[in-house]
Amino acid sequence: MNSTYKSDEENESMYWNWNGFKIFWNVKGQENSHPIILLHGFGASSKHWRNNSNFFAKKGYSVYSLDLIGFGNSAQPGIREIGKLDNGIWCNQVNDFIQQVIRPKTSKKIVLIGNSLGSLVALTCAVYLKNEILSVIASPLPDPLLINKKESKLNSISENFKFKFIKMFFKIFPLELILFLINKLGIIRLGLNSAYFKKDNIDQELINIITKPVLRKTAARSLRAMCIGMSTRGNKLKAPYLLEQLSHSKKVPFLLLWGEKDNFIPLFLGKKIANFHRWVELKIIPNSGHCVHDEDPSLFNKISHAWIRDLKNI
Repeated sequence: MNSTYKSDEENESMYWNWNGFKIFWNVKGQENSHPIILLHGFGASSKHWRNNSNFFAKKGYSVYSLDLIGFGNSAQPGIREIGKLDNGIWCNQVNDFIQQVIRPKTSKKIVLIGNSLGSLVALTCAVYLKNEILSVIASPLPDPLLINKKESKLNSISENFKFKFIKMFFKIFPLELILFLINKLGIIRLGLNSAYFKKDNIDQELINIITKPVLRKTAARSLRAMCIGMSTRGNKLKAPYLLEQLSHSKKVPFLLLWGEKDNFIPLFLGKKIANFHRWVELKIIPNSGHCVHDEDPSLFNKISHAWIRDLKNI
């Protein structure tokens, strides 16, 4: 049974029981009627939108953000509990969140704003939940297959062997040790320095946001479910297919916000997407890296708000 109950952390934060898993979420401006869902990136959580939620709430939106299962303060199930974690599972989570939490309050379509992995989840929702979604803002959009859409043609036997090998590899790979070393050797700070072009934005609050979930005892088992899920997902959950499907209907306006100095997902990939899919609008944020929404929140908020405001159907 799914239910929502208050968290002790703050008045606007709650836990939602999703299929037996505890999911952390919060809302700003819940009295407003136009809903936005903020979807965080890999290794982050809803708290990564620390410089965005209040802005949109003050502009008249009800701003929801949730910790995708496996991240933040949400449950971190392993392969025994959930089998795998991929953007299809996270899309299902968003769908049920819309139906059970948002729909009792408003019937208006949802604007999805994602960072990195959250952008891939938002794209997945735009395809499979298109009647619920008003628009997507992706900043940026990741998926290795966007670099080269050519995939090796494997027969069913080879494909089955590949999947079994991946599952076996990640089952025996010492992720517990890797996460321990990541924390002890200060690799999280190094990673943030690579992700952020504007180093001054890397404060202790941000480090805590990224570090605390990694320290949980269930972190490694959940990461293992993600590695298996994202490595073995079918083509229908991969960005090239999803973009192609969205291009057929063009029902969901799509904005790409890309940091000019993104070291994780280079700008050339955003330009490639926009050149191939002319219905996608690309805006480049100068002197910003992988997390534009946190590195340059004032510009991110301004551009995003203008895009949403100008949508005809809102």
